[in-house]
Amino acid sequence: MPVQLLTRRFTVEEYYRMAQAGILSEDDRVELIEGAIVEMAAIGSRHAACVGRLTALFPPVQAGGIVWVQNPIRIGEHSEPQPDLALLRPRPDFYASAHPGPGDAFLLVEVSETSADADREVKVPLYARAGIPEVWLADLEGEVIEIYRQPSPEGYREGRKVRRGEALSPEAFPNLTLAADEILG
Repeated sequence: MPVQLLTRRFTVEEYYRMAQAGILSEDDRVELIEGAIVEMAAIGSRHAACVGRLTALFPPVQAGGIVWVQNPIRIGEHSEPQPDLALLRPRPDFYASAHPGPGDAFLLVEVSETSADADREVKVPLYARAGIPEVWLADLEGEVIEIYRQPSPEGYREGRKVRRGEALSPEAFPNLTLAADEILG
C-alpha cells in the first residue's frame, strides 16, 4: 500500500517571514507556486538575452503601462511567481506599496530555455485560474512563442503558436507588432 505524506502549503505572508528570518535570502532563486517553494531554473545566456530583447522591444508600451522584469506578481494567498516580463497597468507608485496582482497585468511572459513543460503545465494554468488576460511562453528550445488568451478556471480558451517569420501583438497594445524572430533571437 502506498504511503501518502502530508504536505503543508505556505502562504505568501509565511514565505516573506521565512525571508525576514533568514531562511530564504535574496539570492535564493525560488518562487511560491500554489503554496510550494519552488526552485527556479538557472538563467542561461539564451534566456537572459531573450529577456533583454523583450525589455528593449516594449518601451513603446511604457506610455500606457509599466514593463516589469523578473519581479513578483501576487496571485492569491498561496502563489507569488516571478514571470520574466509583465506589462502592467500604470500606477503612480510603481507598485512600491504592494506587488501587482492579476488585475494589474495586461500580459505576462515566461521565457523557457529548459523549463517549457513546467511553465506550460504549472504556471500557464495558474495564470488562467487567476484571470491573467494574456500569457506568452517563449519556448527557446522549440523556437516558438505560445500565446494564451481568454482565461477561465479550466485554463485558457484560446491558444496559438507563433513561429519564426510570423508576427504577434499584445492584445492590450494591438498597434505594437513584434516579429517572433526579434523575441527568439
